[in-house]
Amino acid sequence: MRSWLALPGLANAAAKHFYNSLVASRFYAPDAREEGELVALPTDEAQHLIRVLRLSTGASVRVFNGRGDEFVATVEKTTKDEACVLVGTRRHAAREANVAVTLAQAVLKGDKMDDVVRDAVMMGVAAIQPVITTRTEVSLATLERARKRERWERIAIASTKQCGRAVVPRILEPVTFDALAPTLAPLTLRATVLMFAEPGVSRDVLPLGALDLKPSPEATIIIGPEGGWTPEEVQAGLQACRVVTLGGRTLRADVMAVVALSALFTTWKEF
Repeated sequence: MRSWLALPGLANAAAKHFYNSLVASRFYAPDAREEGELVALPTDEAQHLIRVLRLSTGASVRVFNGRGDEFVATVEKTTKDEACVLVGTRRHAAREANVAVTLAQAVLKGDKMDDVVRDAVMMGVAAIQPVITTRTEVSLATLERARKRERWERIAIASTKQCGRAVVPRILEPVTFDALAPTLAPLTLRATVLMFAEPGVSRDVLPLGALDLKPSPEATIIIGPEGGWTPEEVQAGLQACRVVTLGGRTLRADVMAVVALSALFTTWKEF
């Protein structure tokens, strides 16, 4: 009699079952509040449980509601398109950052903005503010027609699931930089506000390392588009907040957020 290890199909199935028995899958369940509740998973989550992971009644899972609560749960019922779980005991999720960071990111072309949203959520931001700048290649109307905000919300949920957080960062309504700039100066009264620019845009711009940045309860970091800020936008930033660079190198717009967040969270001892 051949061992199941010698049969690739059985080996894969057994390995998958063994892995699932050790590591409970996580699902977004916004209606989960207390132990003992029976809650239905959103359609996307139910489809993932049923069709992708092929979990059935009795399977042990974890659910989080996006507001900071996470629970052990048990799959109670599945149909072709729906899944319900019985909420169990509360458990600890990944710790949220002490500084609630809003990433104001100029919308990037193609799928690059998707990547920024995914990575920023894993890094620990509290909210993402999409921004339309002079050199952004799409308009607010285009974003609305393409339902980009809804897409980024789905990406934020998926990234939250992957990284172990129980709080889903908010994806704010896209705004123009002209509308955002006047709100920055009042914000500096209670929060750290930094606008990141490429080297050499102005003699008034300092490298990030030159600042003595103490952690504050809130922070907003502003990242520009592929083509960079216009002189007028840099001037508006200088009048409203601190404009900084990440040294003498020019970085791609789609990696700026991760580098800036890494530098700031390290400075604030989040890592």
